Amino acid sequence: MKTLQSTLLLFLFVPLIKPAPPSQQDSRIISDYGTNNFEETLFSQDYEDKYLDGKSIKEKEAIRIPDEKSFELQKDESTIPLSPKKENDEMPTCLLCVCLSGSVYCEEIDIKAVPPLPKESAYLYARFNKIKKLTAKDFADIPNLRRLDFTGNLIEDIEDGTFSKLSLLEELILADNQLLKLPVLPPKLTLFNAKRNKIKSRGIKANAFKKLNKLSFLYLDHNALESVPLNLPESLRIIHLQGNNITSITDDTFCKANDTSYIRDHIEEIRLEDNPIILGKYPNSFICLKRLPIGSYI
Repeated sequence: MKTLQSTLLLFLFVPLIKPAPPSQQDSRIISDYGTNNFEETLFSQDYEDKYLDGKSIKEKEAIRIPDEKSFELQKDESTIPLSPKKENDEMPTCLLCVCLSGSVYCEEIDIKAVPPLPKESAYLYARFNKIKKLTAKDFADIPNLRRLDFTGNLIEDIEDGTFSKLSLLEELILADNQLLKLPVLPPKLTLFNAKRNKIKSRGIKANAFKKLNKLSFLYLDHNALESVPLNLPESLRIIHLQGNNITSITDDTFCKANDTSYIRDHIEEIRLEDNPIILGKYPNSFICLKRLPIGSYI
């Protein structure tokens, strides 16, 4: 009897129970999910169109289905050493400095030694650095150099033979350094500037300038010279010796004591001011000159 009652109650309530309709939120989720899938499909197609359209079919196939031979070929190619690039050996210097038509500008970059130079270099400007020494190796393979400018460094020493192979060198500038003596100078110099150093007379050999038959400009002012350098060449036009410790000169300093007819034609200027010398005491020392030296006469 109880079973029959339960069955009747079940039949009565079953029609009242209905499945709930999908909520608005669920439909939105389903819709969004479908949209995302659709966008992903479009994106993948667009990617293939943009990035794979230009590639050959063989490349696509090789990427998708690599065979053993192609894999071995790729492996072999990857292990083949690449041939070295033919770069300019001096490129690092030309990145550090500025190289332009045979001129190398290495100014104010705090280098402590002469960098490797391009072999075709003719002009080097290495002013205002921290170079302390010049060596024979610095210019051994640079035979075309015509001008070297080391103004404003810390050069104390120059090795013998540093300039021996520079047969074309015309201008050598060593101003504002710490030199105590002069190196052997190349024969074709037209200008030598070593002003504002610490050079004494004993630091200049007796024949240091004798064979420099093309030397026109000599600047040795503001050093520690006690006398005028000997055997100055006939080619000199300008001589700057001011600001030294020169105390005397002789009849052979600029002229020839035994030849009163000798005239020194080329000299245009001799500066001897700011030296402890009274030039008026040595009148015979200037008889061969067209112009008197600049300095104190009384």
